[in-house]
Amino acid sequence: MPDVVELTIARFHSDLREGAVTCRGLVEAYFRRVEEYDQPTGLNAFVVLNPNALNRADVLDEEFRRTGTLRPLHGVPVAVKDNYDTAGLQTAAGSLAMKGSTPPDDATQVRRLREAGAVVLGKTNMAEWAFSPYQTVSSIAGTTRNPYDLERVPAGSSGGTAAAVAANLALVGLGTDTGNSIRGPSSHCCLVGVRSTMGLTSRDGIVPLYLRNDVGGPMCRTVEDAARILDVIAGYDPVDLVTKQSVDKTPDSYTEHLDPDGLEGRRIGVFRHYTDQPTIDPELLKVFEQAIDDLDSGGAEIVDPLVIPGFMKLTENIWCRTFRRDLERYLATLRDPPHRSLKSIVDSGLHSEYIADRLKEMLEAPEPTCGDIYTEPRNVRLREAVVGAMDEAGADAMVYPTWSNPPRLIGDMESPHGDNSQKIPPHTGLPGFTVPMGFTRGGLPAGLQTVGRLFSEPTLFSVSYAYEQATQHRKPPSLFS
Repeated sequence: MPDVVELTIARFHSDLREGAVTCRGLVEAYFRRVEEYDQPTGLNAFVVLNPNALNRADVLDEEFRRTGTLRPLHGVPVAVKDNYDTAGLQTAAGSLAMKGSTPPDDATQVRRLREAGAVVLGKTNMAEWAFSPYQTVSSIAGTTRNPYDLERVPAGSSGGTAAAVAANLALVGLGTDTGNSIRGPSSHCCLVGVRSTMGLTSRDGIVPLYLRNDVGGPMCRTVEDAARILDVIAGYDPVDLVTKQSVDKTPDSYTEHLDPDGLEGRRIGVFRHYTDQPTIDPELLKVFEQAIDDLDSGGAEIVDPLVIPGFMKLTENIWCRTFRRDLERYLATLRDPPHRSLKSIVDSGLHSEYIADRLKEMLEAPEPTCGDIYTEPRNVRLREAVVGAMDEAGADAMVYPTWSNPPRLIGDMESPHGDNSQKIPPHTGLPGFTVPMGFTRGGLPAGLQTVGRLFSEPTLFSVSYAYEQATQHRKPPSLFS
């Protein structure tokens, strides 16, 4: 069986060309690891596995034998969050109320991955309806744990994907991010997480939380793998009109921007708002200060601090609760869903206790009147302030800790959480990447978040790759290696 620990797409494809591995062999290897590690350890990353994955792998092996050509993601096993539509495979968004719901077709991102040769390995657990950034608990599958410490959370809501990829139970993964949910779990699980510019990727077929803030994207062990995934899923989709924003704004390949010297000549602003908070963990702050030194050593010019005038006022009460409207529009796309309204779901009682009040609030919320990220005045003002601060500093990007505190113990909802991801990318549409920046006590991962201007993913990939290559912070969890 192939060794899949810390396997990359490039290495897999090299082995495939040399005949050292097959697509079937790789899928079997991951299934074996899932069987050995997922439920026996209590990690609980997966909700369902794909019964057609091996058949799909066989088809891809035959295609390669016949053509001698590999598709961009040929045979790559992907862990897909449970809120992405997958034709023929349950999509429940973590809710027992949606058990058995099988979409008629794939979400656009999933379809593009399959067209590129990827194999959907299975669906991963998530915080129910994507409501929690702090934990990954669902009524359909229970609690997902952090592979670096099984007594701790992987954050939420894409914790199942994060746990699966971090523990090497899948080669790469897909998550979604409304306020934190790609970047937070990636930070907690020593992964690279990409929340791309609003409109770069399609939201079609993703069960929404707040559609105006929702972005789906890669969660990977390396920056290069994340670039390879984004190459495939980025671009215009006529089903999701916000993707018109991306027309003529994507490179031929994001991998062209993976430069180990990519920090040379860059100006990086240090956003101190989060590090100045009294609740920041001292060890995490020390790790962040080392990250700044490493950026400097890599050739970047550090602007410290970068200040966003009026930041607190600009971000006050900026969320717009569109869940009921967005969810019911999604349910209308299904042929025979278990429920067609939020009221029906609430009345069923099929939900985790911790989201009961939140569901009720969503049910009773008034009809939203806010516009999208690109037109709503509050969002425009915040975006202009953030970009204006970067312009004033001459900064190519800005950095801050993805979380200011290590992963909490499971069940702890009182100690400082340190989630720094809720304000800037979600409400500006700007891209935010997180990459591993080291560990705090007990080997708990920490992440460095980098934010750029609209459609500046090439810059963020360049900066993130150079930092990753210089520091090599990614390490697999010892319990799963």
